[in-house]
Amino acid sequence: MSIYSLKMRASRHENGTQEHVSGAEKILRASELTAQMDALLQRALHHAKGKADFINLKIEEIQPDDLQYIDALPVSTYEATTADEGRKAMAEGLTEVGISPEKAEKIMSMFKDTYSMRGAMLLDADTLERLEPDHARGIRATYMDAEHSASRSASDCKNHFQEAIVLASKVISAPHIIAELCMSDDPDYVTGYIATRSKGYMRITKLKPMGCPDGGRIFLYRGPREEVAECIRYLQQQHVLVRNVPEKPVLSSIPSYATSHPEENIKNGTLKENSQKNPWQVYADILAEKKNRHLYRTTTEISSAQAAHVTCNSQEQLMLASNDYLGLIDHPDVIAAAQNAAAIYGTGSGGSRLTTGTLPLHNQLERDLAHFKGTEAAIIFNTGYMANVGIISAMGIKDSIIFSDEKNHASIIDGCRLSHAKTVIYAHNDMADLEAKLQEYAGCQGLIVTDAVFSMDGDIANLPRIMELAKTYHVLTMVDEAHSTGVLGETGRGITEHFGLAEMPDILMGTMSKALAAEGGYACGSQLLIDYLRNTARSYIFSTSLAPAVLAAAKQALQLLTEQPEMAQALQQNTRIFCQELQAHGIESNSETAIVPIILHDEELALKAAAALRQKNIYISAIRYPTVAKNHAMLRAALMATHTEDELRHAAKTIAATIKELK
Repeated sequence: MSIYSLKMRASRHENGTQEHVSGAEKILRASELTAQMDALLQRALHHAKGKADFINLKIEEIQPDDLQYIDALPVSTYEATTADEGRKAMAEGLTEVGISPEKAEKIMSMFKDTYSMRGAMLLDADTLERLEPDHARGIRATYMDAEHSASRSASDCKNHFQEAIVLASKVISAPHIIAELCMSDDPDYVTGYIATRSKGYMRITKLKPMGCPDGGRIFLYRGPREEVAECIRYLQQQHVLVRNVPEKPVLSSIPSYATSHPEENIKNGTLKENSQKNPWQVYADILAEKKNRHLYRTTTEISSAQAAHVTCNSQEQLMLASNDYLGLIDHPDVIAAAQNAAAIYGTGSGGSRLTTGTLPLHNQLERDLAHFKGTEAAIIFNTGYMANVGIISAMGIKDSIIFSDEKNHASIIDGCRLSHAKTVIYAHNDMADLEAKLQEYAGCQGLIVTDAVFSMDGDIANLPRIMELAKTYHVLTMVDEAHSTGVLGETGRGITEHFGLAEMPDILMGTMSKALAAEGGYACGSQLLIDYLRNTARSYIFSTSLAPAVLAAAKQALQLLTEQPEMAQALQQNTRIFCQELQAHGIESNSETAIVPIILHDEELALKAAAALRQKNIYISAIRYPTVAKNHAMLRAALMATHTEDELRHAAKTIAATIKELK
């Protein structure tokens, strides 16, 4: 019978370095290769750490006589309620192999040095000398799998718990290895373990916060130096099948595990029997876990119109977090238009657009939007989110490809997921990467989708090059102008005016809830596009249409922008003033849009800075992982045309001083 080793390694290149994304290996019969290769490939392409741009699959034939069979380590579980508690439990476990508490603490402190390594640290348990020949690479324990039946399916490809048992069992079988310490580098998997010969595999339910990408391994060696090479050979070359590997933790030995870690239990499939008594408990526990990880969200009540100054908690504050870019929310003409429409048409539309819910206001606003954007026609959706979900899911027909920027808004991502198309992610604003992916799928029905202004960093898509590539590779283009309408261009018409483009993207999507001070989303384009969306976009077809007051407010705001383009110019001037003032006070921040990111990197610092600024009557948002990448935490300033120069200079000075105080 032919037996093969199948290995998968996935990585991506970021900032000039190669970053590990995912790895796995199997020992298989020939009949299993095809299905398992596909499963491992899907694992690499849809990993919590991001999309790989390099995937290596390696197949090697193994002689049956070269296989060693070993038994799985016995399993126990330590329930840790916090990451600190889990790490203390791991350190205490080291004392059972003759390591003093002081030395155990030193070993645990060395864990951070493994985060960037591809392999494990091999450490002398007594001298703490590193024994790996290559400290950057470390030691890779490979060529191992769980013994399995011929009925194993490709769905068994990813089982964190089972993979960890296999690895630990092989490592502890290696000559002179007395312990292994492990913390997964998967952001969605917070569990780790310590493995020893005497205690077996002790699973620790929490070693880091959910969402943290840190992780690594330490192998502890106690033996003659001349036998280190044989230990390394065993770890890296010996083919091992591990017998009697359990598929999941046994809940009877950890009665409170499901309530302590509900999200992980959902992943591991161990939740069912714990929800029988109280089916609501799992949801309560998920919320509790969010609070534990400082990811719980609450609302802040603002008891005034969202203008340049707002009333929050009975205090007047300078608003630097609103999307009301032109300051039209409390404009008297906009308010009067809404009131007049409600008086004529009532408070609601009465139905969906294709039944009784089309009023003259719907048709008038669609014509106005098309005229403003320079397209044949337009269609209105109830929100910007519903517009993206409806447009993209309708355009993403079977066997087509959607090329999506990796920093696109969540509504774009969800639209891609709901479509029948294959989604291909290209590196943020990286035109070389986009072209490479267009070449890969040349000849397919395709759609490039990008934000015009990216909502967190405030940078602008390279639309001229996107349009060139779309023409070259015969694909369509869609641009989300939520943060560019009223913001970019001499007259506020958005990204095409900003770049002076003669041709329009095929689909210009936007919202009326930002610069246009109302509510709703829209798509502008050819009459063919609009007719197609009206007949296929489910979020348009199956929603009660927008209320008359909302439509009238948006229509009036659009008219004001058309008649007074100096509003957009004032906003652009405010951005220049604010960025210059930040730079004058030592804050490196720059933007061409109303979104000005102040990168702090440290999540805790961002939260503290936002809170401190609220005390100084400046309302600004702290943005952190997972909304932005880890270690990319920021204060996100959103400016308005109605801010004064003095207000912005004072705010920039105060922000800079506050950050310096906290640092």
